[in-house]
Amino acid sequence: MAKRKGGDFAALIQNSYQWQGSSIALGAAMLDGAAIEGACVSLPLKTLNRHGLIAGATGTGKTKTLQHIVGELSRNGVPGLVMDIKGDLSGIAAAGEASEVALKRAAAMGSSYKAEAFPVEFLSLSDETGARLRATVSEFGPLLMARLLDLNETQTGVLAAIFKFCDDKGLLLLDLKDLKKTLDFASGEGKAQFAGDYGQVSTSSASTILRKIVALEQQGAEIFFGEPSFDVQDLLRKDGKGRGIVSVVRLVDLQNKPDLFSTFMLQVLAEVYSSFPEVGDLEKPKLAIFIDEAHLVFESASKALLEQLEMIVRLIRSKGVAVVFCTQSPTDVPPSILAQLGFKVQHALRAFTARDRKAIKAASENFPETEYYQVDRLLNELGVGEALVTALSEKGKPTPLAQVYLAAPASRMGPLTPAELQTFAAASPLVKKYAAAADRESAYELLSKKAQEFGKTDAREKPASRGGRKVEEKSTLERVASSPIVREVGRTVARELTRGVLGVFGLGKRRR
Repeated sequence: MAKRKGGDFAALIQNSYQWQGSSIALGAAMLDGAAIEGACVSLPLKTLNRHGLIAGATGTGKTKTLQHIVGELSRNGVPGLVMDIKGDLSGIAAAGEASEVALKRAAAMGSSYKAEAFPVEFLSLSDETGARLRATVSEFGPLLMARLLDLNETQTGVLAAIFKFCDDKGLLLLDLKDLKKTLDFASGEGKAQFAGDYGQVSTSSASTILRKIVALEQQGAEIFFGEPSFDVQDLLRKDGKGRGIVSVVRLVDLQNKPDLFSTFMLQVLAEVYSSFPEVGDLEKPKLAIFIDEAHLVFESASKALLEQLEMIVRLIRSKGVAVVFCTQSPTDVPPSILAQLGFKVQHALRAFTARDRKAIKAASENFPETEYYQVDRLLNELGVGEALVTALSEKGKPTPLAQVYLAAPASRMGPLTPAELQTFAAASPLVKKYAAAADRESAYELLSKKAQEFGKTDAREKPASRGGRKVEEKSTLERVASSPIVREVGRTVARELTRGVLGVFGLGKRRR
């Protein structure tokens, strides 16, 4: 009976994980605790833009699985963006070691182990080694900034009016001090002037928004907002061998600053979506984004931010982009997002409490039904470097569930030394490109200089007409103020003006 069952299982895996296009091998399928010869499990590149999940308890090997997948994608010409919060992914840039374990895992797949260092670019949001990442407040747009700050409808309307005011006046919102100065002007010395043109800004609303900006600054956001902005096209580079360059964002010092991490992650996804062209389903992704320790994003995210994330994940695959969440348990990911993830690599979950057992039971229900495994029990028994795997076939159908003896990464399973990191930084063209911060004249400087007389030139009287009568032309501000759209600023500005409901996504313009 056992022999027949094993034979049936091997045939099922062999038939279900064969692809016409390119794929990346994950490992050998297992049954009853042993690897099955010839039953290799792989992920087809064609459906990786349907996103994925890598989950498992601490110490079960999920980070090494992430590292292996990133390396294999690079080898296939797919650039990657990796969030490295724990600091152990920098080893992607160095060749691994043909250890006994690595050789054994390769042999189980019927292949040989090949150590390889992959092309890497290190990026940083802070003083970590790497090219500096920045974005301007204007690039976020009023809606995204309002969602980031968790503003209510009234406060969102105020923020939208602030952005419209700056657009009309040619005031650049580059960093947070620009935004704070404009809020101060609109609720202080320029209050009457601003109210006549864009609507009343109450002191309480302005104070609340300012307090939330200060809280964001305390998360370290003041070093993120500014110029030069990071160009997401730099994420699509390849090396001279055609391998995708892996961009590793070093976030070691941001583990206790989840708001800034969430800000960056959402900004990158939104910017990628808004700037990449529609490409449909490609033979392989243009870019794969890996979000390690993803629970940090969801734990600190407001309801509005989660809605934004759900929208991005749903739409970004049409741009040829794959998003892979890496976290401890599938329950860390909201159900609305989890349902959109095409492949799942689930490492062991440990049950120490009743709550843990309930989480394991919930996790087991996320996999296809199978006669070969008791999934909830197996999730607690998986060894290090083993995982339950299911994916989408090239036709979009879920593959049978397989316990997999996973391959070892070809790159180093450990971090680079500080000296090695400095060597990479010294040779990086992006470090030089983004090194120096720019501080152009913007809203802060202009409003500081001209707070008392700002906007007066718009209302100047025009010369008399030929008939001797004075003709007073409406100023730009008067025309805007007379618009019913602006007079409904609390409800309508955030929906219609400037960047619209979809803000940074750039969809509003396409749909109009």
